Amino acid sequence: MILALASRVTQHFGVIMRYRRASVPGASYFFTLITHRRQRLFMDQANLTRWHGAVSKVQRARPFAIEAEVIMPDHVHMIWTLPEYDADYTTRIRLIKTMFTKSLPPSQGTSANDSRVSKGERDVWQRRYWEHVIRDEKDFQAHVDYIHINPVKHGHVERPGDWPHSTFAQWVEQGSYDPWWGSDDMPPLPDWAGRE
Repeated sequence: MILALASRVTQHFGVIMRYRRASVPGASYFFTLITHRRQRLFMDQANLTRWHGAVSKVQRARPFAIEAEVIMPDHVHMIWTLPEYDADYTTRIRLIKTMFTKSLPPSQGTSANDSRVSKGERDVWQRRYWEHVIRDEKDFQAHVDYIHINPVKHGHVERPGDWPHSTFAQWVEQGSYDPWWGSDDMPPLPDWAGRE
């Protein structure tokens, strides 16, 4: 497997910094997208519907498998697997964020930021997002567990099965989890948990 690095150049204190996103065709990736200033956009059922509509539309045009997902009030965690010869998750995420943003009523995500206004942007999403290439089965399972325990970790519910906006029920149905997993004690989280 060849690892290609895509660079984005940013200016920081007069020094050019390069932010490199991993690019591995056919890989599975963990993503975290956060709303601008942690707006609780996904407390609104209409916005959950808008999110699912944007994801479905992009998925039909540029296929990918959603392995796991949780939609929290102000952020989304997900694992996608891309087609064998495809590493272009950046376009997919850009399209989903754009479609979701354009579907919002004008009152949501209005911008007071001159830079965003000049570019025709609205304050809906943080500009950047976290991505991680899944390395192996252990890494995959750690990220799936993290996604499904997230509503408990944030204190929204007492067990993952009580949160309606995740793939936990699908994983239970497949036999990968006991329905009561994560309800007694917080499962051990990896060292990186909470830094994304």
